[in-house]
Amino acid sequence: MELLGLSLAMVGVFVGFGLLIGILFGFFGMGGSFLVTPALLVLGYPSTVAVGSGLAFVFGTSVIGALRHRDHGQVDYKLAVIMTVAMTIGIEGGKSVVFFLESTGMADLIISVAYVGLLATVGLFTLRDAYSTDGADGDGRDLTDRVQSLHIPPMVTLRGDVRVSGTIIFAVGLVIGVLSGFLGVGGGFLLMPAMMYGLGVPAAVAVGTDILQITISGAFGAFRYAQLGAVSLPVVVALLAGSALGARIGAGATKLVDEDAIKGYFAAMLLAGSVAVASKELGNAYGVELLNTVSIALIFGAAVLVSGAVVLAAVCRLRGNRTGTWCRLTTS
Repeated sequence: MELLGLSLAMVGVFVGFGLLIGILFGFFGMGGSFLVTPALLVLGYPSTVAVGSGLAFVFGTSVIGALRHRDHGQVDYKLAVIMTVAMTIGIEGGKSVVFFLESTGMADLIISVAYVGLLATVGLFTLRDAYSTDGADGDGRDLTDRVQSLHIPPMVTLRGDVRVSGTIIFAVGLVIGVLSGFLGVGGGFLLMPAMMYGLGVPAAVAVGTDILQITISGAFGAFRYAQLGAVSLPVVVALLAGSALGARIGAGATKLVDEDAIKGYFAAMLLAGSVAVASKELGNAYGVELLNTVSIALIFGAAVLVSGAVVLAAVCRLRGNRTGTWCRLTTS
């Protein structure tokens, strides 16, 4: 029996996966395509469909999360507008690159390699910052100070008393937009650390602003891919059915979990995604089916473990309990 053109088992998998990604999205400010796109690649979908469907899912989920974060006062509208304009321009360029590579037959390999490199790099940097003993005196703070010292007009003041060049914000958004259109992501896994470490925006505000920006740029990217028939609506609908609830849970958790914990969970998700895509490519290259199985387990297992840890950490904070074994693990 089929539903939405998918077997009931696959519908259940995508709905459950959507719930987990919704929690992660509301918590991290990422539309989830940084997991959806590699998951679809792992499941055998063509690269263009994986990219287009990832962007479509980004748009649907971000609407829910943006409203929730607005209620918490975690959105900087000036920053969101500048980033949205720049990323919208960049996405068009990235999309053109994807379809050029598709015509050469190299799209799957190059997109997968790019995923591995970017996810691993950003994940390791974030993990180092989250567990660094010198905190604000580390490399992340040094980068922020250098960026904020560049007084290129126009200068803008952001939430958290952050003053930075609007030109630099636009340039960062443009680069991330190109990568977003190329990789099929809303840009969250790049945009969130860029705001925190490059611009010096507080983590909670970076999350909320990221989600608002993703709502607009994700809509544009999904529309452009849909025009070319590169969006699987059954997959997107099933994912959105689960993410509607998850996004609200994750957004509420950002008010309860401290900033270093947010960074630590964020890094774990990126590193898991990197290893998963690398395993899949090695499995295909050398015909090792076990590596393909490992890849699928990492994608879904990471979503389960990290989303579960986020919810548990929030519950522990609500109950004021930090002494239990599990609470110590998730709030330390």
